[in-house]
Amino acid sequence: MAGRGGQRHEQASARLAPLTETKERGPNEGLEMSVTAGQQGRTKPTRAGPATASAALEWLWQQLHDVPHPHMLDCGPICQATVDVLLRRGAKLYVTDLMTPAREGNSQFWDRRGKVPVFRLHDFLAQLPEIPEESLSAIFCWHLLDLLPRDVLPGLVDRFFSCLQPGGVLFCLLREPYLAAGAEMMWWLENLTTLATGREGNKPFPYPALSNREMERLARSRSIKTFLTRSGRREVLAIK
Repeated sequence: MAGRGGQRHEQASARLAPLTETKERGPNEGLEMSVTAGQQGRTKPTRAGPATASAALEWLWQQLHDVPHPHMLDCGPICQATVDVLLRRGAKLYVTDLMTPAREGNSQFWDRRGKVPVFRLHDFLAQLPEIPEESLSAIFCWHLLDLLPRDVLPGLVDRFFSCLQPGGVLFCLLREPYLAAGAEMMWWLENLTTLATGREGNKPFPYPALSNREMERLARSRSIKTFLTRSGRREVLAIK
């Protein structure tokens, strides 16, 4: 269902494809029809409450209903539930956990030699696997835009859009300004159109909330769809 102000969309049917054997390689490599465990391994989080229907995901899968093997990037911690959902859908899945180093303020991505610390976006994005340009149908970046400095977001979003094919979708969660804490919360796919989350955390978000206008500027005049929810977060789709 849609949140306030969001249009209701018919749920897309999931055309299942057979699972293939999962191959294990080095950290953060993207593999066709397989997923790399990465340094932290795969997580099986405990759901904090009932999963919720996502109007944004319903719209996304409607757009991809005739794509048998969408290519996708998941930027969150490797969650077995999300892996299973997307592989059953027949996806070629890349998984690179950008959320954890962003959330923890990993020192290797900060230059603190000057008076003002500078985030090393180039080094941060070097974690991504080799993804051909304009090859992805969708990118799940979750709360990543809430966790990085404002000045690096244009470069980050431009890099994501360079990986998306025309009509590809960047899926984001953006907090509302009144939601001050919860930066460590983990989200995952319960099924193609349903989101689940772990326990509400108390870690404060490091930067002010992004406004809808700021998100439009980051998307550089590309189409934006915003769905309001009752969780204090917006589901945002930026379409290339």
